[in-house]
Amino acid sequence: LAYRACCIVHVVVSIAMWVFGYGSLIWNADFPYEERCVGFVKGFARRFWQGSIDHRGVPEAPGRVVTLVEDEQGLVWGIAYKLPQHQVQDVVAHLDYREKCGYCASTVVFHPKDSRLNAFEVRVYLTPAENPWFLGPAPLEDIAAEIATRCGPNGRNAEYLLKLAESMRSIAPDHQDDHVFGLEKKVREILCLQDDDELARYMNARD
Repeated sequence: LAYRACCIVHVVVSIAMWVFGYGSLIWNADFPYEERCVGFVKGFARRFWQGSIDHRGVPEAPGRVVTLVEDEQGLVWGIAYKLPQHQVQDVVAHLDYREKCGYCASTVVFHPKDSRLNAFEVRVYLTPAENPWFLGPAPLEDIAAEIATRCGPNGRNAEYLLKLAESMRSIAPDHQDDHVFGLEKKVREILCLQDDDELARYMNARD
């Protein structure tokens, strides 16, 4: 009898994991990555509505950091990072810990700034309104006053805002983020940072 050998080939399809940064991850990506891509996600707005008790504030005086809130007409610019396949588990564990105070991981569609590239899914950290550190909306003047005076283990809350505004002008110079830039203007007024030299001294000063 003749026998035919049959080979079963197992094909492993590896799907790349990308993480979307829209806050401090834009300028402080403290994890290994293979590629970075500037772009945006649709259906959200970036708001300083999340309290920070472990980075830019303390429990008795929480800072304010950004989260994403649903907005049908919204568009949020940021940076997507492609994680090394062999380090995905470690990086995700690191980010889960970094974002532990109120943030939950979700998946959204990311649109690269380079229109030649197709949209793809990314992991993103955002905060449900029911999390215990969610501060929610407030008049811009009140939010600015809080940001100008709060500080935490990672530094001054105002520095976080000012770095975010600077980063947005760098990666998306044609996009006007009214919430971020409006807060930047008010915080600079509170801190008397009227010109670029004063701003530079503030950003370079040690806490």
